[in-house]
Amino acid sequence: MANKNRKTFFMFLLACLIGFFIVSVVEVLRSSFQVPTGTDVPTASAVSPGDSSRTPGSFADLAEKVKPAVVNISTTKVLKGGMRSPFGGGAPFDRNFGNEFFDRFFGDAPRREFKQQSLGSGFIISSDGYIFTNNHVVEHADKILVKLSDGREYEAKIIGKDAKTDIALIKIKPNENLPVAEIGDSDKLRVGEWVLAIGNPFGLEQTVTAGIVSAKGRVIGAGPYDNFIQTDASINPGNSGGPLFNMEGKVIGINTAIVAQGQGIGFALPISMAKNILPDLKSKGKVTRGWMGVSVQDITDEMAKSLQLKERRGAIISEVFKGDPAERAGIRAGDVVTEINGKKIKDTHELLLSIASFHVGDKVSIKVIRDGREMVFQVTVTERRDQPEVAAAKGGSHEQFGLVIDDITPEIARYLGIPAKTGIIVIRVQSGSPADEVGIQPQDIILQVNKVKISSVKQYLREISKQTNKGGIMLLIKRGQATFFVALRK
Repeated sequence: MANKNRKTFFMFLLACLIGFFIVSVVEVLRSSFQVPTGTDVPTASAVSPGDSSRTPGSFADLAEKVKPAVVNISTTKVLKGGMRSPFGGGAPFDRNFGNEFFDRFFGDAPRREFKQQSLGSGFIISSDGYIFTNNHVVEHADKILVKLSDGREYEAKIIGKDAKTDIALIKIKPNENLPVAEIGDSDKLRVGEWVLAIGNPFGLEQTVTAGIVSAKGRVIGAGPYDNFIQTDASINPGNSGGPLFNMEGKVIGINTAIVAQGQGIGFALPISMAKNILPDLKSKGKVTRGWMGVSVQDITDEMAKSLQLKERRGAIISEVFKGDPAERAGIRAGDVVTEINGKKIKDTHELLLSIASFHVGDKVSIKVIRDGREMVFQVTVTERRDQPEVAAAKGGSHEQFGLVIDDITPEIARYLGIPAKTGIIVIRVQSGSPADEVGIQPQDIILQVNKVKISSVKQYLREISKQTNKGGIMLLIKRGQATFFVALRK
């Protein structure tokens, strides 16, 4: 009897354990698929205003909001040419006989007119019809036609243009108020933010593409004020002049250029640049930029050592033009500009952009380093003249010398068109020497040695000897109208 009870007990215990195990497995499986109470399941949605770091689920709402302010631009240029060869293409007859062959026989025939057409984009910045686009879209056009997003078309005229930044302002005369693109702040744009490009690529109207900001401050050789936003949002021919939007629906750039051999590499002008010149474009039709009257160049490692700079930042002034604002303020050649109005200057490009942003009459605070001491000068900006405001001179640095020099005689001075006793002249540069490596050339004029003016070979040798133990010198060179520094080391 006792054995039977014991057996029954163990069977009951085993059944309980099996039941407990089954219940545990079921609970584990349920918890794997169940959303915890109070937790919302994330859903794909458009990026909320101000949140440009999240991956957007859709651009549809944003595109619908901003597209009405984007326009297509078509231009026509009339070209007048001679009568074409009946054999087509001008070859081989043009190549062998030239145009004179046909002019002799068909010279009295009326010249044909050929219409050259091109496409671009733009965006409306005021309800009365002002539109931003690229200068290269409308430059030299005889007729400009603007097509709105709803299909209406208007002829436009150029109000102002600036080839140096490739920005143009055109205007149409609408019958009613137009939708306007909201202008953003490109200075606050961050690399990695989502952006939206809308335009007219290959004539495909209102095309929307998306991507991110790949880089800022790109210099691509398009002009003296390059400061492009790089993006991988698809930009193609016909997109030029169109807007680049951020996720708040604000314009932060003007799509301008592409790398033809690349993929996903497009460039947009920062909208802050366009905003800055808008008043001039509207009132004058051109841009008036500030002038300080200096020539500058980048600082090399060797220059930084010679000048005993803590870091290689700023731009060294290689020439101060007589009677201009910088000279009147007390700035000298050899000064290293480190800040403008409290903004640190990295190199000559940043200095160029800063000066270009000033208007005539602006008072600018310039911080420089002179002989190891920081100094601040107040410069009143005047109007930029025809010559380049800041010439970035070419310089270099190597470890030895290798120059053959001579005094400047009155005959040489007359030949070069320079005043007598203006430095010394380079007669020959030894091939492969450090002087050759830094780009010094025959007929260059050496004006200074380590910021000391010289007018004879004797003075040159004296200053060179002072630096023998230190192993390096810095020369101020004049070549034609340009003046620049080079640093030489043994």
